[in-house]
Formats: sequence, C-alpha cells, structure tokens
Amino acid sequence: MAAAKRISHANTSSPYSSGYKASKKPRSAVTQLTSLFLLLILLFPITVVRGLSGQQQRLKQGSSLSVENLNNLLVSPKGTFSSGFYKVGKNAYCFSIWFTNSFDKTVVWIANRDNPVNGKNSRLTIHGNGNLALTDGDGSTVWSTNTFLESGEEVRLLETGNLVLTNKAGRIIWESFKFPTDTLLALQPLTKNTTLVSARNQGKFLSGFYNLKFDDNNVLNLVYNGPQISSVYWPSNIVNVFDSGRTPYNSTRRAILHEDGRFASSDNLIFNASDSGARLNRRLTLDHDGVVRLYSLDESTGLWNISWQPGGLNTCLVHGLCEHMPFALIKPKNHLHLP
Repeated sequence: MAAAKRISHANTSSPYSSGYKASKKPRSAVTQLTSLFLLLILLFPITVVRGLSGQQQRLKQGSSLSVENLNNLLVSPKGTFSSGFYKVGKNAYCFSIWFTNSFDKTVVWIANRDNPVNGKNSRLTIHGNGNLALTDGDGSTVWSTNTFLESGEEVRLLETGNLVLTNKAGRIIWESFKFPTDTLLALQPLTKNTTLVSARNQGKFLSGFYNLKFDDNNVLNLVYNGPQISSVYWPSNIVNVFDSGRTPYNSTRRAILHEDGRFASSDNLIFNASDSGARLNRRLTLDHDGVVRLYSLDESTGLWNISWQPGGLNTCLVHGLCEHMPFALIKPKNHLHLP
C-alpha cells in the first residue's frame, strides 16, 4: 500500500496558538458539511475503498459474486490471495484464485478450468440448499461443490490460499485444497486422491497431458497421459525405484510443501528450495512443458524465481515435448538438483 501523503494547510494557526484570530464571518452550512465529509474520508479510508472496490472476506448464503464486476472479489485476511472471475479468453471467464501481488496475477486454482463461462450474467452463488455453484450466462450450472446435504453457510478465502465452505458450526465441508489444478501451495497436501494436471499451453488454462501423482506402488511420479498412450518419465524407469532414492514401502501416499521451502513425500522424496528457511510466498507448479518447478515470489518486483526443479530431468525426456520444439530448453541456473 502506498504511503499516505502529508496534508499541508496554508493557515497553521490554531485556537491554541497566540497568533490565532477568530474569523469574523460564520462558516456556512455547505462548508461545514464539506469539512465533515473530508474528516470521514480521513478517518475511514479503508472502509470507503473496500466498499467501492467490492472486495470482501466472506460470502454468505444467498449471496453472489458477479462476472460483470471484476472487482467483486473474495480476498484473504492479509490480502495475499484474491479470488473471483478471471478472464481466460474473449468473453470467457473462470472462477479462480491468484496471488494478489504477483506481476501477472498468477493463478493457482480454477473451478471451471475446461468450461469457461460467459462475460454476462454468470455468477458464483451459495444457494439456500447449501450448495456453492457457478452458473453460466444462461443459468446452467457448470461447476458446484455438491454440498446439498451439508448446509453450507459461508465461503471464505484463507490466508493459505485455500477457499473453504463452512457450515453453521464453522466446520469446513468443502475446500479447494482437495481439488488442485496445476499448483500446490504451502501446507496443501498432495495425497493418493489428488493430482496436479498441467496446463495445455503456456498462458492457457485448459487441462494438459502431464500429471504429478502417486502411483499404485506409492511412488510420486510425473506421467504423460496423452490421448493414445500413458508413460512415466520421472523418476526414470531405467533404474529401479530404490536407486532413485525412493521407497514404495510407505503406503501413506502423502506429500507436502512447507512454508520454509522444504518438500517432503512419503516415498522419501525430499528436497529444499535454494532459498529455504525464508518465509516466502511459494508454489509448486507442474508447468505446461511437463516439468514440475518450485517458485518463490520476489515481493519487490512481483516476479517468480525458480528455487528448485528435478535434477537429471532433461526436458527432451518429457514425452512429446521435443516433438514440438526445434531445440531443448535451457535449464535455469537458480535451482537445486536432486541427489
């Protein structure tokens, strides 16, 4: 937030200074109202701005967010994350969550990834039956939480980036952390029931062909899941799972990115960000090229730095990648390699 400007006054005298002289003319009613209005703005600037922008921290049952007002947003308590309608094409919008202070408003979750809605009359609503639903311009439902029997009362965007639907008792009955798209946030678990799915192309949000998920042998894999074939490309299938430092003996199938940049998985995959230890905004994203990368946000520029990516994963080994590129991608310098 920009620093507030100091307000200077031409007349610095006051009733408590020796040089003060009362005005001979009484102040008019208009002048008094103007002064009162300015005083209210000075006393309550945040309230006025938030009211005009349409930002809010919770959505109650019976309330909606409208696609027509792109400033009609849910924000996390400290403003790290925002959620609302995000433009993905000409007259095409997705209900999304993004990093507020990133340069390009980096999206980390999308409700209707493969079914964008119209730029008119589309809404996100908590209905009286407790279901949170996204409706298109014609009124058809394109996505919902399917919480008809759970009595959803309120939607909030937590400071972790988790969008949650709670009941009257405040218990979470649905959360976006259990339905990731291509990104894992700090403290968001990746489990046997969740999968990261890459975007189709850079800058596009349609589901792609690369997956990060646990296999039936309890090992976290990168998988090419194309229209005709499916194949694991990381860890390498040339060596056995133990030689790659993994183990299939832990059936928990759970991985998590910690706030300090440490990633730990039940199959013994452990790595640290190159800037680990610092409490930065981080994201683990399966990019459109099939490579999973850990990013850290530079708050001063709003740009992302790569702080880790798998060692030994040549981008040409990613199934299908070099078939569409004339050359291999150059690896970034600021990343760590797995042993």
